[in-house]
Amino acid sequence: MSQHIASIYDRDLEGVQARIMKMGGLVEQAIQDSSKALETRDEELAEKVRQSDIAIDELEEMIHEETARIIALRAPTAGDLRVVLSIMKISSNLERIGDYAKNMAKRTSVLLQMTQITGAHSALRRMAREVESMLQDSLDAFIQRDPVLAQDVINRDRDVDQMYNALFREFLTFMMEDPRNITACMHLHFMAKNTERMGDHVTSIAEQVIYLVTGDTPDEERLKGDKTSVDPSIAPPAPSHGGK
Repeated sequence: MSQHIASIYDRDLEGVQARIMKMGGLVEQAIQDSSKALETRDEELAEKVRQSDIAIDELEEMIHEETARIIALRAPTAGDLRVVLSIMKISSNLERIGDYAKNMAKRTSVLLQMTQITGAHSALRRMAREVESMLQDSLDAFIQRDPVLAQDVINRDRDVDQMYNALFREFLTFMMEDPRNITACMHLHFMAKNTERMGDHVTSIAEQVIYLVTGDTPDEERLKGDKTSVDPSIAPPAPSHGGK
């Protein structure tokens, strides 16, 4: 009887992990499509990203329901409980990444009506590709229970932050050179920030993998490469108040 129960539990875990991988695949595609839609000025692709977020949200809800059922019926302990808790947190992070991709797609439709900012679209796509690669590796680390690969993903988040910092400076330059660029650059800046935040959520997934394998979360505070909120050389100038 105990072997039968264990077998059912294993199938339950396999099923919910399969949903995580399906959800991860949809999110990877959303990242890719949202950045491609901007670069190629493809409004239909942007709309596809917005619609695909519905399926991502539905999967997250299903995963949460299934994990809650597993906890209620199987009462997992120790390592098994870590698996269930990690799955719940990973699905939440994936859902947030999907939201950021959807937000990028929404802004794409607005930007298509504006003059292009030279080089910005391709730079944003390079940044998104790095986040997509990190997400692929974090999901591989989850399936393989590989803390070394997960730590590599965490380390690469600084590269994404540095890309964001460079774009932020570039957008400021465009806005100062020509006020007509301000609206487009503001939209592009929010898209870059959305991509940077995707990287943060991917990093959180990698941290969950380390917790799953070792039972501990990384001890060191995550070093952030985004300096725009603390570096006065990057932050936008203070507004003028008429000399007061």
